[in-house]
Amino acid sequence: MSYPFSSALITGASSGIGEAMVHELGDRGVDMVLVARRRDVLEALAERYPNCEVLVADLTTEQGLAAVAERIGDVDRPVDLVVNNAGFGSAGAFVGIDADRLDDEIALNIAALTRLSHAALTVMMQRRRGWVLNVSSIAGFQASPGLAVYAATKAYVTSLSESLHAEAASAGVVVTALCPGLTRTGFQEVSGTEHFVDRFPDFVWTSAHQVARDGLAAVAKGKTVAVPGAVYKGIVAATGVTPRPLVRWLSGRLGR
Repeated sequence: MSYPFSSALITGASSGIGEAMVHELGDRGVDMVLVARRRDVLEALAERYPNCEVLVADLTTEQGLAAVAERIGDVDRPVDLVVNNAGFGSAGAFVGIDADRLDDEIALNIAALTRLSHAALTVMMQRRRGWVLNVSSIAGFQASPGLAVYAATKAYVTSLSESLHAEAASAGVVVTALCPGLTRTGFQEVSGTEHFVDRFPDFVWTSAHQVARDGLAAVAKGKTVAVPGAVYKGIVAATGVTPRPLVRWLSGRLGR
């Protein structure tokens, strides 16, 4: 499909869903600012798509955040679409996970996304044009024992995005929460959930490419929340009408 945005900034662009979005937008000639910590991977992508600008930044640091926020706010080089994709999870019992790692998880998944969403809406609402796509997760729709902090951060992302969608609509700006389910990316390795991979059948897994296309199509169409895949649309719908104690019990069983 064609997209209404001619330029985009993507965080977490070096792998997974972020990288898939780079290919989707790059193949359609959209100018891009690629943000991640790994310069070599970003530069390899930039060689494939000459319309790319590389911005190496660690979004858990003030310096990295400030650099990306400044680039988003550059009125001489406007960005139509901001994709807040950078994030990671931590699997295991809450008390067994290193507290510093949890701090970094919250800093990246919540604080960085909030700061960059604020930078984006500040300029977009002034010029009455723009799109923000915040990558959340279906984990945010229910408690997830064994992924407690990750699920909580994604609940924040979805709630924030829904609120900002309503606030920005009058200025012609779209904010969308992308809430994928199980997706084959490097997330499992980073979060320590590789042992889950063989536990679920192939039909419940989505590809990073599918998630990227569905997310970009949703924000282009002005949707508030996007849930890729029929299986996960059904799960989210069922979660909304299922008693919360039962949802917690089922989540706990799946996490074992």
